[in-house]
Amino acid sequence: MSQRHRAHIAMIGIPAVSHVLPSLEVIRELADRGHRVSYANDPAVADLIAPTGAEFVPYRSTLPVADNDWPADAIGAMGVFLDDAIKALPQLRAAYDHDPADLYLYDIGAYAARALAESQGRPIVQLSPTYVAWQGYEEEVLPGMKQLPGADAYWARFAAWLADSGATTTDVDLFGGRPRRVVATVARAMQPNAERVDPDVVDFVGPCPGRRADQGEWTRPAGAERVLLISLGSAFTRQPEFYRRCLAAFGDLPGWHVVLQIGRHTDPAGLGVIPDNVELHTWVPQLAILRQADAFVTHAGMGGCGEGLTTGVPMIAVPQGAEQFANADRLVELGVAERLDTEDATPEALRRALLALTSDPEVAARSARLRDQARAEGGAVRAADLIEAELG
Repeated sequence: MSQRHRAHIAMIGIPAVSHVLPSLEVIRELADRGHRVSYANDPAVADLIAPTGAEFVPYRSTLPVADNDWPADAIGAMGVFLDDAIKALPQLRAAYDHDPADLYLYDIGAYAARALAESQGRPIVQLSPTYVAWQGYEEEVLPGMKQLPGADAYWARFAAWLADSGATTTDVDLFGGRPRRVVATVARAMQPNAERVDPDVVDFVGPCPGRRADQGEWTRPAGAERVLLISLGSAFTRQPEFYRRCLAAFGDLPGWHVVLQIGRHTDPAGLGVIPDNVELHTWVPQLAILRQADAFVTHAGMGGCGEGLTTGVPMIAVPQGAEQFANADRLVELGVAERLDTEDATPEALRRALLALTSDPEVAARSARLRDQARAEGGAVRAADLIEAELG
């Protein structure tokens, strides 16, 4: 890339690991193309960002990602993101008002980024790690949300902040739900009402996992006929009873080697005897395992869904919160998963689902077809091409 085409591209994210990981390969690709790339986020995720080659710009986030103590109600959770934006904006101004980016990228939860870019008159692209609004979203979804307890106060507070933020988009519904331009790092197959998503605004590039060599490797044990990965991601891992059920379901299951990730909030001593065919870890290099796995028990976060689809692995979806219930249902609609809610995930049900999914040739065929479709969407290379096009 010649010097005159080198641009400053700033990514502004939030410190939820499930939101950081989908952006990393895109950021790496942009940096490899010679752009000056900065990445603003909380220091808690600096180590994840460092290998991309981006300059880390620290700001302090108030999101409860350290202890995952999120409000149980939707309006409460939305309020947490608004509180974070209110506190983040002056920190971002301190970093970028004297050194504005030529283009801003931002996570769906980083409201302050859009306010900053609009106040500077700079182009901005939402880098979405989940599905996006469709034509009719406002009529189909927002009215119900606005009837929830606390909704009036939330919308009023958001509007008041927007009015003082410097943003040129001051309609809360448009600001939060209608980005000017979106690159979605998810498989189009996971998008609800995909046929009603505006193709002039949104491009689906599929998951962008990359090699993730910095997260470590994993070797399939010799003699393991089949491999099962069980992981509830990074935010919903405090589930000792569920893990005990998994051990009862899959422990000593003939021919199966099981990798069980329990997170840092669960005491292994409370799980009882660990069968010989089970590896127990607080954290695993998930993608490295899925590339060698035959099945995946997942909480159906969008990141896990995407990794399951791009590796062609049938899934048992055990949703824990947020959009995971809708994601689980979508995987079932696609014919590559079975949904078991936590209370229904008995050892018998888990074992039955695993054996049924992995013995069905139609599930295998659909998994392979969706894997090929997701990979063909272009990944990080296409994402970088689309972002560069917005530089003008």
